[in-house]
Amino acid sequence: MIEPSTSSTNGLEEPATVIAGLVAEFRTPDALKAAATKVRDAGYRLWDAHSPFPIHGMERAMGIRPTILPWLVFCAGLTGAAAALLLQWWTNTIDYPFLVSGKPFFSLPANIPIIFELMVLLSAFAAFGGVLVLNLLPEYRHPAFSVKRFARVTSDGFFISIAASDPKFDLSATRALLESAGAVAVDVCYAPAEAPRLPGVLKWGLVVAALLALIPPLWIARQRQIPSDVPRLHIIQDMDFQPRYQAQGVGRFFADRRATRPPVPHSMAVGGRQLDAHFYQGQIDGQWATTFPIPVDRETMERGRERYNIYCAPCHGLAGEGDGMTHQRAVARREPGWVQPRSLHVSNVREQPVGRLFHTITHGLNTMSGYAAQIPVADRWAIVLYVRALQRSQNAVLDDVPTALRPALLQEPTKP
Repeated sequence: MIEPSTSSTNGLEEPATVIAGLVAEFRTPDALKAAATKVRDAGYRLWDAHSPFPIHGMERAMGIRPTILPWLVFCAGLTGAAAALLLQWWTNTIDYPFLVSGKPFFSLPANIPIIFELMVLLSAFAAFGGVLVLNLLPEYRHPAFSVKRFARVTSDGFFISIAASDPKFDLSATRALLESAGAVAVDVCYAPAEAPRLPGVLKWGLVVAALLALIPPLWIARQRQIPSDVPRLHIIQDMDFQPRYQAQGVGRFFADRRATRPPVPHSMAVGGRQLDAHFYQGQIDGQWATTFPIPVDRETMERGRERYNIYCAPCHGLAGEGDGMTHQRAVARREPGWVQPRSLHVSNVREQPVGRLFHTITHGLNTMSGYAAQIPVADRWAIVLYVRALQRSQNAVLDDVPTALRPALLQEPTKP
């Protein structure tokens, strides 16, 4: 055992130190690699080679075997993937099952993003922490830095350091080995005999900081347990806490203390005048209109077809037979209380005036909701025009055929 020693300078006693090992310098990378081979063959285990850049083949010269770091990363990634899969399965199927549009409670493809993210996260933690632990880090100062010439290791120096804790370490024998391996200089490195202690000011500063860090979570926990009518303090004022009145809330600015203001008497919104009963209500002199208040042309027909396919076809079907995809899905799911949408080709619908059809689209009928909020007035009339075209396509009469085409239509077909 190497005994600690003390020294004094100007009457002041310096801290006791012990021999931590030997540091040998070599001139070239090849010399360093050859020396590493000799140290390896000599049976030393607690030693290392230092170079300002990687040296090809150095790991074989030192006898370094693959570490377990890849296995640590693999196990951490597998754990993250399994934990994410289990958490999503338990949450969606056991703890809080919620049916969304008939989708299964658990589906592997939908859960892959979270599985991948947690797998990568735990793998990164394992790689970072594994490198620190396997390299005995953090080490704030290596004993080799007590040798001045070792500072050249980051520029043009090549060194081998052997720790005094190695079972085969002997000061004279180890020095002789390094010199025989071609070392140009061999220096003894020292380390403090006792582990350095934290300064008292720093220690108490950390204690005070830890106590102060406990104040916010304790205060939050206390506020959550005490009922209060005063809104909680929110440091981040996101969109949930906008400076505005809530609907049907109290408005202290107004005399009646109502946040929701009643409409001003005899007023209407800009553009809200609906004096044209034919256009806005589908009526003429209190009767359902039989004519269109919009141009009846191909452009309006195409607009009506487009709006019909968006708003009406899901229930009534593309041909208006009442067999849209919504109805088919409801039948397949055996939805209770489902009523099949009415066919647009039945006689009581075909015989309705266009104003009555417009009124139905606007305000709804029976189980059908009105579409006044979704479809502008002109588009509702365009839909009625397209519905009339659908009805005529399935229930055409001779009067619907242009006069010039009637002879050809009435001609007897030629027998083969």
